[in-house]
Amino acid sequence: MAGGEGGSDDPDVLLTLPDELRGAFKDPLGPIHTDASRLRPDLGDPVITVGDVVTRHLTRTGVRPDLAIVDWVTERETLPESEKPDITGYGERIDVENPAAGLSAALLRALGPGIERGEKTVIVVDGEEDLATVPVLAVAPDGASVVYGQPGEGMVHVPVDDEARMRARELLAEMDGDDQRVRDALGGF
Repeated sequence: MAGGEGGSDDPDVLLTLPDELRGAFKDPLGPIHTDASRLRPDLGDPVITVGDVVTRHLTRTGVRPDLAIVDWVTERETLPESEKPDITGYGERIDVENPAAGLSAALLRALGPGIERGEKTVIVVDGEEDLATVPVLAVAPDGASVVYGQPGEGMVHVPVDDEARMRARELLAEMDGDDQRVRDALGGF
């Protein structure tokens, strides 16, 4: 990761997004879709969603993600109850804290088990879940589908393969933080 220091003073925050890297996170990592029902046939296994609106749209088309990461906020606005995704029916719920423009140890440690658990899992983030897409792509298996929201545009679908995984790992490496602690939290890669 860029430098062994930097970022937050909170030891639980393992990575922070430097200002000069913010532009790289605005470009979608895959094709943008606006219709969840048309995206459904293209989804791989497992399905991982990052974001409340994406999770809600896919759930309403009958797709219950294998791992859903939500924070009850979209575009910096708290979602009314009627717009929150339905998280009933998940076998496991994991609550974590995660700051804006950062990745906490708790969130990173929850991702691998959430993907591998074998039962539907939801991670509810107190804070912000936006950057979770990158470490999810870094550890998701080949054939998985990661779907996240692109504000004002739609849903980005990233089929996971070596290329997507390598790009995600490169983005993680460009963030400020402790490389070894990040790898440990993610279960190694």
